[in-house]
Amino acid sequence: MFENLSERLERSFKILKGEGKITEINVAETLKDVRKALLEADVNFKTAKTFTDTVKQKALGQNVLTSIKPSQLMVKIVHDELASLMGGTSVDINLKGSPAVILMSGLQGSGKTTFSGKLANMLKNKKGKKPLLVACDVYRPAAIEQLSVLGEQLAVNVYKEEGNTNPVQIAQNAIKHAKTYGHDVVIIDTAGRLAVDEQMMNEIAAIKQAIQPQEILFVVDAMTGQDAVNTAKTFNDRLDFDGVILTKLDGDARGGAALSIRSVVDKPIKFIGTGEKMDAIDVFHPERMADRILGMGDIVSLVERAEAQYDEEEARRISKKLAKNQFDFDDFLAQIQQIKKMGNVKDLLGMLPGMSKALKDVDIDDNAFKSVEAIIHSMTPKERQNPSILNGSRKNRIAQGSGTSIVEVNRLLKQFDQMCKMMKMASSGKFKRRK
Repeated sequence: MFENLSERLERSFKILKGEGKITEINVAETLKDVRKALLEADVNFKTAKTFTDTVKQKALGQNVLTSIKPSQLMVKIVHDELASLMGGTSVDINLKGSPAVILMSGLQGSGKTTFSGKLANMLKNKKGKKPLLVACDVYRPAAIEQLSVLGEQLAVNVYKEEGNTNPVQIAQNAIKHAKTYGHDVVIIDTAGRLAVDEQMMNEIAAIKQAIQPQEILFVVDAMTGQDAVNTAKTFNDRLDFDGVILTKLDGDARGGAALSIRSVVDKPIKFIGTGEKMDAIDVFHPERMADRILGMGDIVSLVERAEAQYDEEEARRISKKLAKNQFDFDDFLAQIQQIKKMGNVKDLLGMLPGMSKALKDVDIDDNAFKSVEAIIHSMTPKERQNPSILNGSRKNRIAQGSGTSIVEVNRLLKQFDQMCKMMKMASSGKFKRRK
């Protein structure tokens, strides 16, 4: 999402390269370019101006140490200000209450229903909650059906009332239902509405008044850019919501909404949607986002995603198999499945420092493992457990069965062998002794 902004900012900092110190003249030139980059990324004009004025003030007030170049100092100041602009620190969701009631609001097509499912899934799996999804969109029958399908898919209960067209009543009944059946979180999915539709805005205000939710979240499509910020302001004036959800952050948008929304409505971005899968939801961390914008990667989020898929018992089992030289293609296939659960491959690589720029024009298909999986699935159980028996005729059969070539089969076998050796060395601690 921030590729173009990252590139422009990098060019801006180059103006200071070779300069011995920061002066009012060279910092003004750099920040003029930074402001242009922000405006091109669809950042609110007032926000962009305030941002660059603050950076200029801080840059001119700093002494440049002999060990730090002016461009490096400017990157540090811009990084800190970007993080501050987006809220500084992450803000947790309020789950106090028995049950905790979360009211979802937003425009039509913002991804509210899908995100309600993602949020329920996250609260269930990561916080051990028993959520109840509530279908309060009485105007779009497909919305009730969509929520029901999501609930079934996630094994989360969905409350709906066929024939009832009063969303206030449905929400109140759903909370009574939650108390009766032990649900500790109620997520109310409301109808998408236009900010200019007075009747619909009055309706959601009435739902808020009737149920007094612990948390009101405004869901906004990041792809809508500056319009998202204007809409957020209108909704906030009516609802005084508690936080913002940015969906479709994996899309080809300019990113201005993420940078502007906090300063305009003074409400934190709490979560971001990073893909279509039900686990593609992340807590919004301003500092990590600033890291990514400036091409510094996001190792912490990468490690957190890995830990979410990490199975300690499975790791011990693999470690034992490696020690006995018994790691096979079935184990390898299981490891691939774990990596795939972590998310989009290009997105994962982009979390590594410096990789975002390197991957800018590289197309990494989400099916990057497809040919590898096809080759492994074309092996017999015996071949997967004993790769050493793979002779020429077996390889030929596997290549034909997987729709690949013998060259690709041989390459996988070689890579598998090298990986096994490295994993064994790592698990036995030989890397440490070599230092």
